Amino acid sequence: MHARMNHPVMVLPEAMNVLQSLGNLTKQGLPEKLLELVHLRASQINGCSVCVDMHPKIARKLGETDERLFAVSAWRDAPYFSDAERAALALTEAVTRLADREDPVPDAIWNEAAKHFDERELATLVLSIATINVWNRLNAAIKMPVGVWKV
Repeated sequence: MHARMNHPVMVLPEAMNVLQSLGNLTKQGLPEKLLELVHLRASQINGCSVCVDMHPKIARKLGETDERLFAVSAWRDAPYFSDAERAALALTEAVTRLADREDPVPDAIWNEAAKHFDERELATLVLSIATINVWNRLNAAIKMPVGVWKV
């Protein structure tokens, strides 16, 4: 399997610098394991095989368990996640699926996240969700094959 073109961040290296800088910024203030769960869930929704392959590997290196990683797509029914993680996953789904409902990010989802995260943490979380969605869309658009990005 081959990508349709060279990855846009390789064609425009400035884009790689910007996305990497944003990614590094969003690692401040929230547990990296939480962010990897968020990245995995958004990537599952978006069907980004590259990221669905990569983010569990990163999460495992951070000490995440297979049990929790396997349950991310069914987080509502799995007993493995804290209330804060559930709020972050619900927010991830809402921000990722903006077109799926009249009110893309309902107050109930936002308010639940705000119970667990302060304004700076929410800013970090929303930026992290937006950033993984950018990566998902780039990878999906060019049909980036799994295994090209090394973890």
